[in-house]
Amino acid sequence: MTHPPADAATRRAVAPVICYPNDTLPAPDLGLYRAAREGAAKVAEVVVPPREAACFRVGAGQFFRISSVEGPQVGDLNLWNADDLSERFYSGKTRALHGTHVTTGERLWSSFPHLRPMATIIADTLDWYGIDEYGGSVHDVIGTRCDPYTGNLLSGVQYHHCCHSNLTRALADELGVSLAEAEPHVHDVLNVFMCTGFTRDTGQYFMKASPVRPGDYLEFFAEIDLLGALSACPGGDCSAEHTSDTAACFPLLVEVFAPAPGALEGWQSPPRNGYDRSHGR
Repeated sequence: MTHPPADAATRRAVAPVICYPNDTLPAPDLGLYRAAREGAAKVAEVVVPPREAACFRVGAGQFFRISSVEGPQVGDLNLWNADDLSERFYSGKTRALHGTHVTTGERLWSSFPHLRPMATIIADTLDWYGIDEYGGSVHDVIGTRCDPYTGNLLSGVQYHHCCHSNLTRALADELGVSLAEAEPHVHDVLNVFMCTGFTRDTGQYFMKASPVRPGDYLEFFAEIDLLGALSACPGGDCSAEHTSDTAACFPLLVEVFAPAPGALEGWQSPPRNGYDRSHGR
């Protein structure tokens, strides 16, 4: 390690500046969404088996809820524009706009060049958790997804029921394409219910037992037509491992709800980002 300069303490004491102040973001009309949700009827449900993934579809203006139903379980969520898979959830920009973990009133944003809200969180039964003494919180957009490539790199294993592979298989089956065609569409996730943070001393990504219990849920309003894929992580509640054949794992439930006609009067699906894409030329 190099010797610190004489003014090291002064440099460290410089106050941080928020990179993307979000007070000018278009605010979701949570009152409208919640009123529409009150009269909404369930139109579909999908049970995601333990250590597997499943796809689901949600129309613009509908709602979807991800629930813990049998035991503590975390899930890895991918979202795409149902009509254009090149528009997909952008975890990095969502993190930059809202922070490392998301909750009620915050949105999942789509990839460039679209950069618009895909879904808005309207309810979170774990919002009480906040940020714990370790810097941990729930529903993170900092982790990627457990995957076979990192497993092979670190342990030399061929493990196929990690979330990346689960999502790949589910998407391939949903679209009727090969695994090789589906895999490039799988992307960094929203870690639903997962409790994570960064260690203060080494800055490493950590996980701890999720506080989720049966009956807890995270609920969204679909801002555009969505294709979703959810993996029930092979780590269960991620208290010890996130890729395991021995961790206790449980299913997750996805329910889709359609509001009554006229309940969203005045609402419009958000347009794609208004940047002209000239890039200075």
